[in-house]
Amino acid sequence: MKQENSIAKILPVLFGFFIMGFCDVVGITAMHVKEDLLGNYSPEFRDTLSNLIPVALFSMFLIFSVPTGILMNKIGRKKTVLLSNAITIVAMFIPLIQYTFGMSLLAFALLGIANTILQVSLNPLLSNVVKGDKLTSSLTAGQFVKAISSFCGPFIAAFAASMLGNWQYIFPIYAVITLISTLWLIAIPTPEEPVTGKASSFGNVFGILKDKTILLLFLGIVFVVGVDVGLNTAAPKILMERFGMNSIDAGYGPSMYFAFRTAGAFIGAILLVKFSPVKIFKIITVAAVLALIALIFMADKIAVFALFAIIGLAIANVFSIIFSMALQSKPDKANEISGLMITGVFGGAVIPFIMGLTSDILGSQVGSLLIILLSASYLLFCAFAIKPRIV
Repeated sequence: MKQENSIAKILPVLFGFFIMGFCDVVGITAMHVKEDLLGNYSPEFRDTLSNLIPVALFSMFLIFSVPTGILMNKIGRKKTVLLSNAITIVAMFIPLIQYTFGMSLLAFALLGIANTILQVSLNPLLSNVVKGDKLTSSLTAGQFVKAISSFCGPFIAAFAASMLGNWQYIFPIYAVITLISTLWLIAIPTPEEPVTGKASSFGNVFGILKDKTILLLFLGIVFVVGVDVGLNTAAPKILMERFGMNSIDAGYGPSMYFAFRTAGAFIGAILLVKFSPVKIFKIITVAAVLALIALIFMADKIAVFALFAIIGLAIANVFSIIFSMALQSKPDKANEISGLMITGVFGGAVIPFIMGLTSDILGSQVGSLLIILLSASYLLFCAFAIKPRIV
């Protein structure tokens, strides 16, 4: 009975990671916004402008992560998750009210706020129902659920376009799924960790960065999200540029990436129970860097899709490894570290924006790939600089 109760408490929390994956529809949206709304702009600015969609979303992580960690100490982790779901539902209806570039930016800014709150609160909430050395594996299982959501995004958009007449109907579908997640979480009692000690402040949270290991891991979050969002955003544009594919068919590039990122997260949830996260971190970052170097030069369509798959496999577990290392390094500061680490997700705003500028300057998506490669190179450095004592 205890095991059944435990599973009953874990499942609605894990399903929350599916909602977390909604932010990855940003790549498809940037592509459609470029095609639908930016046709009258000069070609050398279209990538920069369309990449403002991920900027609008992921810049919210920089602004709202630490305040969410502080808020979570006051109202609890579960209520914070429920707040994020409410904002997500509102954001999903904005593109249907008016489909303009400005309203698209507003919708994804709100989705960014919601996703920030969710990522800060959901990871610690999972630690309430999963204890001890199973946390890294459980966080990876959560990333597996998130990866399924990311993988489904292009297919849901294609279904909405072909069966419902407009790709934008993906948004009300997402709103309904979020409502189901909300009701499920409300229905299941979830244990809350009591808050002890004095309330956190911005100074207390950012003061944690004085720890060199935490700083190294924080920058790791910045760059792993940059790689993830960057490739999600660049993949369809690479396929359109190199092989003349239309926007719908090019959307299967991110699907290939997310399919293998999903498989990688599933495999990682198993391997991380048996093997050292530090060793796995080293192997997968080497693989990611080598695949990105090959992708810069590859001109064969099948090989490009294969490289998307390899990078998806390689990058799948980096976020959860880094995040669990940070949480385990200072368990008594879990809420504050969660807020701090999720602040690093703003890398999903900075990296794509730099990619857009670079690709517009060079007139090629090779510029975007060079920025992604530099980000992955930091992860490689981080993997070998991490001290095994924290795992």
